[in-house]
Amino acid sequence: MSEKRRFEVPPEAAGQRLDRCLAGLEEEWSRSRIRKWIDEDLIRLNGEKARPAARVSAGDILEVEIPDTMPSELLAEDIPLEILYEDSDLLVLNKAAGLVIHPAAGNPSGTLVNALLHHCNDLSGIGGVERPGIVHRLDKDTTGAMVVAKKDSIHLALSMAFSRREVEKTYLALCYGQVDSEGFVDASIGRHRVERKQMAVREDGQPARTLFRRIALHEGLSLVSCRLITGRTHQIRVHMASIGHALVGDPLYSGRQWRNLPSPQARLLCRDFPRQALHSRSLAFIHPGRGERIEIKAPLPEDYQDLLSKLGFPTAQLPL
Repeated sequence: MSEKRRFEVPPEAAGQRLDRCLAGLEEEWSRSRIRKWIDEDLIRLNGEKARPAARVSAGDILEVEIPDTMPSELLAEDIPLEILYEDSDLLVLNKAAGLVIHPAAGNPSGTLVNALLHHCNDLSGIGGVERPGIVHRLDKDTTGAMVVAKKDSIHLALSMAFSRREVEKTYLALCYGQVDSEGFVDASIGRHRVERKQMAVREDGQPARTLFRRIALHEGLSLVSCRLITGRTHQIRVHMASIGHALVGDPLYSGRQWRNLPSPQARLLCRDFPRQALHSRSLAFIHPGRGERIEIKAPLPEDYQDLLSKLGFPTAQLPL
């Protein structure tokens, strides 16, 4: 059966386009998917047929009828997965670097979804034909903890928990410079006006907030624990770069900050690290099926551990 969701437009979203507002209220829905649902007459604004470009006001009511899912025609592939937790409702895995989440143009196979279809025969279908079980996403080269739903009811409950900011998400980031011992970045994020593959801090973007705490400081580099209050695309990468502390290895936002490091070895190691040094360290949430709080920690991948070790970070300070 199709599911129905109801949203009330918050004051901070007043004046936004309907499709953009709804994408901000439910972060797992893309604007293209929302526009498709509007075309299929599945979304109502205050009881009336919605238009993508309609401007919303505070207090407006958005009603969404999520269409019935279709059986997936994707191929199951025997791709190794590191499962950290699993039961009949959901699983949490430690995503590897380079693993794309779902098939798309340029990545028709070899994705996490293909691997999950081989591992499970009971994934939730609410994510759509191409995204079964996927409740949230990590960038291709970001590693760490991800939760996957096996049942539609669990998928819906987890999606609501994410949208209500009830899921605690903690990341480890290796940043350039001396990051403050603790602090936060509260800056809206939107698509870069020129570089369309990048996000940027923009006054007219979606609200975004990141809390951070420095774990270790060594040779002009800071190992930082970041907690996401919101979950925007590239949020940690954009926020840390915006305060002058881009992530090591970040191809989009770090530029050549490795040149400023005092140690020649550190300069080479950071220059050659092939991806952003960002790891989803832990997820904590109320299990929708059991009603109990669970927290899952994902060990650091070997390449990240190796980088920290070669840079000289004291072993005792590494959250392995």
